[in-house]
Amino acid sequence: MLKVIIGVLIGLVIGGALVFYFFIGVPKAASVPGELIQPPAESGPPPGTAEIVLREQLFNTVLDTIFRDMDPPTFPLTAGGAAPTGQPCPSEIKLLREGSGVRTSVRFDANTLSAPIAFSGSYNSIFGCFQFTGWTSANLQLRFDPATQAVLGQLNVRSVNLDGINPLVGGIITPLVQNTLNSRVNPIMIVDGRQIAVSVPIEATDAILRANVTDVRAEVKDDALHLYVTYDFRGIPHPAQ
Repeated sequence: MLKVIIGVLIGLVIGGALVFYFFIGVPKAASVPGELIQPPAESGPPPGTAEIVLREQLFNTVLDTIFRDMDPPTFPLTAGGAAPTGQPCPSEIKLLREGSGVRTSVRFDANTLSAPIAFSGSYNSIFGCFQFTGWTSANLQLRFDPATQAVLGQLNVRSVNLDGINPLVGGIITPLVQNTLNSRVNPIMIVDGRQIAVSVPIEATDAILRANVTDVRAEVKDDALHLYVTYDFRGIPHPAQ
C-alpha cells in the first residue's frame, strides 16, 4: 500500500510538471518591443552619432538603492495556487540583494551583460506550503524601440538553482521561477527616449533643431556599456506664437 501511495504522489508531481510544459511551454522571456541592438559597424559610427557610456558600477549602485530604500521586488508566481493576500503562504518570489552565496548584480564580461539574481519564495500547492531559496543565472539583451526612442533590456533566465529542495518539487518550482522572472521583470528601461531626445530652439533662426534616433549600437569594453546613438537632424520652423 505504501508503494502505491508513493507511486500516486510521484505521478501527481511529475504529471503536474508535464502539464505545465504542455500548456505553458518552456519558459521564455516576455516579448520586448523593438529590435535587438547590434555591435558597432567595423567602419565606425556614422556622422550624427553620440556615445553614451554606462559603467557597471552605475547599474549596481541603482540595485543597492532599490534594496536599501525600497521593499524587495516581489512577483506572484505565474501559475499555481496563489493564496489570498495576507495568507501565510502566498505563491510568490522575492528578489534578494544577497543569498545562496550569490549577490544580485549586473556584470560586464566578454562583451556580454550577465545578471545573477538571488531570491526566496513560497509555493502554495495541494501538498502544502513549500518555502524555497536559490539563485538564477541570466543574461541581459538590449533592444531599441523606434516608437518610443528607448533602449530596453530583456532579461533571459538561463538556469534556476534551488537550495536543498526535493527534486520532485523542484521540477515544478524551477520552471515557475524561470517563467515568472522572464515574464514579470521584462521589459527593463535602460535609457528613456526622453533622456536622449533632441529638441533645441535656435532663436536666431526662429526654428527648432530636432533629431530622431535612427539607430543604436552597443558594445561592452573597458568595464562599461558603450551605446552609440545615431540621430537624423532636421530644422523645424518654430510654431507660430
